[in-house]
Amino acid sequence: MAAEDSYTKDGTTDFRNNPANKKKTGTWKACPYILGNECCERLAYYGISTNLVNYLKTQMNQTTVKAANNVTNWSGTCYVMPLLGAFLADAYLGRYWTIAIFSIIYALGMTVLTMSASVHGLKPLCNDHTGSCHPTDTQIGAFFLGLYLIALGTGGIKPCVSSFGADQFDDSDEAEKKKKSSFFNWFYFSINIGALIASSVLVWIQTNVGWAWGFGIPAVTMALAVVSFFSGTHLYRNQRPGGSPLTRIVQVIVASCRKSRVRVPEDESLLYETADNESAVVGSRKLDHTKQLRFFDKAAVETQSDRIKGSVNSWRLCTVTQVEELKSIIRLLPILATGIIFSAVYSQMSTLFVLQGNTMNLHMGKSSFEIPSASLSLFDTVSVIFWVPIYDRLIVPFVRRFTGHKNGFTQLQRIAVGLVISIIAMLIAGTLELIRLSEVRKHNYYNREHVPMSVFWQVPQYFIIGAAEVFTFIGQLEFFYEQAPDAMRSLCSALSLMTTALGNYVSTFLVSVVTDLSTRNGQPGWIPDNLNYGRLDYFFWLLAALSVLNLGAYLVVARSYTYKRAIVV
Repeated sequence: MAAEDSYTKDGTTDFRNNPANKKKTGTWKACPYILGNECCERLAYYGISTNLVNYLKTQMNQTTVKAANNVTNWSGTCYVMPLLGAFLADAYLGRYWTIAIFSIIYALGMTVLTMSASVHGLKPLCNDHTGSCHPTDTQIGAFFLGLYLIALGTGGIKPCVSSFGADQFDDSDEAEKKKKSSFFNWFYFSINIGALIASSVLVWIQTNVGWAWGFGIPAVTMALAVVSFFSGTHLYRNQRPGGSPLTRIVQVIVASCRKSRVRVPEDESLLYETADNESAVVGSRKLDHTKQLRFFDKAAVETQSDRIKGSVNSWRLCTVTQVEELKSIIRLLPILATGIIFSAVYSQMSTLFVLQGNTMNLHMGKSSFEIPSASLSLFDTVSVIFWVPIYDRLIVPFVRRFTGHKNGFTQLQRIAVGLVISIIAMLIAGTLELIRLSEVRKHNYYNREHVPMSVFWQVPQYFIIGAAEVFTFIGQLEFFYEQAPDAMRSLCSALSLMTTALGNYVSTFLVSVVTDLSTRNGQPGWIPDNLNYGRLDYFFWLLAALSVLNLGAYLVVARSYTYKRAIVV
């Protein structure tokens, strides 16, 4: 191997800030530490989120609607905060230090949350006879402080860790580039290993042993995540931060508006770009010009007033690469918007699916053992663990025969398949609730805590959502990484996570609106505290209908999407 071929060509460096040596850094040598970190962090996250709605109802004494909305609001915040983490990573800190710093904040949040469930004075007082709890304002404050410190910590980890893992594979090396698609599959696989343990073992501990242990174990796991991440430091490849991506975006907008009357030349070679091989944006390859959104090309048209004493004024003249960065972000936004309804469907697993399961027979067969309804989410996890290797080893080679595409489906096709599957999941959930309510009416079970109908009838809706995740969520991870400009990958990962945040907020909005409208004139509404008097099936039908409309919108925007073109030197 020639000396120049011993180092990566994508601008990555090692932990000493020297050019990254291919033999000593990156690829699957570094990935186990990143995957281990993600597995432990997700175990901690799902150890809290999976059963949070029940904690809020039993320990915080909240109503069904308030508890469900608090869960989706917190979960939404967990997926909004990545915008902050992404900005810091791309602009100043780099992905490595962003993950490191916010992991420590995350661990602090887990500690505070555990203390709120175990330390006398911070733990809510409950009546042993009635089981009712009456937390004080201080206890509520301590609980939500820990919860939202976790959300802040998540904000630095989530937008960076998948991109950081993908950074370990050199885009300019075809052999390494082929392995990157598999990384995203196994990255999501590791997430669900953590989720599997959380939704089975931890939920059982929370329900049968106590919340102190149920929150304490995830706290220890988060500490292990930090240790795993730091253990691989000497093996990592690091992308250098490229300065504020928001500043570069605003510069293009300002420059193009200033030149609104300037004509864009037909010959795109006349547009301004640096003469050397390196991009003017640190940590980014040059991007080839595209013909869409031509108004912004005006920012790259050079005029006499663009230079001050020989130097370029970046607020008047931008490079083609800088313009294409903005175009890439704009092209991603419609795809991002069509992921919101899918995320709203996905959020039902931690809220209304759990509350639906609470009304059903929780016994396993004829035994006295009761399975917590929140533990049914393990079937979503099992589904993902089942489908990831099936997709990677069987579906991709099979579909490749017909499409000729190296990954079988394109990323946009993969996302579309998941959207279709999610519609089926909502139809099944609505059908199950319709059958459950018919049993309630038929046998007058209105005031029974558990309808004699096994909670395991929920398994299909969880399993099918898991299949949808493998197509849509992993497809989004890969799509937003690949289509992001090199120096904006954390930001674009954060934008993809925004779909989950907005999906949670949409779910909160829909639940609130539906409750307000359906409880008028003294009616119990669709989602009352006693679901036997409600029509939860109507809410699932509503989500199915919105998902169909969303699929139609997605197909329109996906067909017109233009992929970015990086210039490889």
